[in-house]
Amino acid sequence: MRVALIDYESGNLHSAAKAVALVGAKRGAEVQVTSDPEVIARADRIILPGDGAFPACRAAFDAVPGLHEALERAVTQRGVPFLGICVGMQMLADEGLEYRPTPGFGWIAGRVERIAPSDPRLKVPHMGWNDLILHRPHPVLDGVPSGGHAYFVHGWHFVTERPEDLVASVDYGGPVTAAVGRDNILGLQFHPEKSQALGLRILGNFLDWRP
Repeated sequence: MRVALIDYESGNLHSAAKAVALVGAKRGAEVQVTSDPEVIARADRIILPGDGAFPACRAAFDAVPGLHEALERAVTQRGVPFLGICVGMQMLADEGLEYRPTPGFGWIAGRVERIAPSDPRLKVPHMGWNDLILHRPHPVLDGVPSGGHAYFVHGWHFVTERPEDLVASVDYGGPVTAAVGRDNILGLQFHPEKSQALGLRILGNFLDWRP
């Protein structure tokens, strides 16, 4: 199994690569950190991380020649299982509103909007551990219970247009999206590589996923 972890200089690649390699070693997976479109085109699993502001991450992604085209073909035409993490998940949306409207990939209908907690004592960004609320079963979250703790660092979240695309949320002065998914595509707002045993289970499930 060939796992491509996309490097476009906007993600916490070291921690993510280490966590994926750990769970991948048990499955005979070859994990490659890459921005090479040809490597991505041959991958059996693709992971897109992302840290920072949505417009900057999208610009950095688009600056790599051929990257978007290779990813689009792999995921939407070949059906390669895809995992987006943090801003890598937000880029699945139609657009992000951070600083200025910026187009996303448009793979899952919705917009990335600022978190607005009803309790003024809750700070934004939403940072730290929070309890997952599962809205529907998903193979990548198999064995992860409602109430499982995941680690978040973000000030914006994905508001899905279709309720069926929402996989999990957390409560932070109101519902905040934690996971979205459709077909062979899954996005996690939290960081599985920082979420200890729960995160490693999710990454292992992703490598085992056969959508």
